[in-house]
Amino acid sequence: MKTAALEPPVAPLPRSLTMADFAELVKARLTFLVLITTAVGFYIASDRPINFLALAHAVFGTALAAAGAAALNQWWEHRLDAAMLRTRDRPIPAGRMTPRFVAIIGAALAFAGVVYLALAVNGLSAFLAALTVALYVFAYTPLKKISTANTLVGAIPGALPPLIGWVAARGVLDTEAWSLFAIMFVWQMPHFFALAWMYREDYARAGFRMMSQGDADGLRSSSQSVLFCILLLIIAGVPSYIGLTTALYLPLALTLSGWFVAMAMRFHHERTAPRARALFLTSITYLPLLFAALCLTKR
Repeated sequence: MKTAALEPPVAPLPRSLTMADFAELVKARLTFLVLITTAVGFYIASDRPINFLALAHAVFGTALAAAGAAALNQWWEHRLDAAMLRTRDRPIPAGRMTPRFVAIIGAALAFAGVVYLALAVNGLSAFLAALTVALYVFAYTPLKKISTANTLVGAIPGALPPLIGWVAARGVLDTEAWSLFAIMFVWQMPHFFALAWMYREDYARAGFRMMSQGDADGLRSSSQSVLFCILLLIIAGVPSYIGLTTALYLPLALTLSGWFVAMAMRFHHERTAPRARALFLTSITYLPLLFAALCLTKR
């Protein structure tokens, strides 16, 4: 099998790079979500008054680590990104950055983020940030070529940022913190199942082993989405039962989660790209609304 088509164009590093290139390199939208969930974890764990300086330190250090992990992910996968329509215009496969440059930038950002958290926040937050980077880059990224379990493994680093915020505020991990982790972990399943099914041909072209592989009719992806949305309906209510929130949170969580389940069921009954996209967009809307409900009703 010829592999030349997967090689990115060879080009020198441009003299000037745009902010859009760097935003794409660090996956700015994904990193922003990481920062929001980190801040939510800090806020919910905090006593009043909120220590905003400590919050800023936690968010900044996490931002550096998350940006570094995203850059290292693109460095690792740049030949595969060149094979996919949705990623072939990323900085490395498009020839706007060299792999070596991205590897150096990614490693420097990730290292700086972990060190910053260790010095400005605490050792436990630094450990969790380092664990997030390690799992994302060295476990989830290579596993995408090996097993469909990559989504489950990748959901672990995706669910750690609230814990970083939590330990930045309290210094310890307790039951309440793990309830946030569980919400984030389960939420990622329907989120990624919908995305992977929409781009199943692209992922197959690059040789990624996703849940959507061989799932042309969408039955597997949609049924798993329904299953995890129902599980999320249960888990999203846990903060209320363990006393993390006031009683007002539970009906809000049930309403939002019921909406998520309904959208997953619509995708299951009508397995089309528009329904998958609707589920994906619902997942993006659901999480900030649920976290807003957590923040507004925290005890």
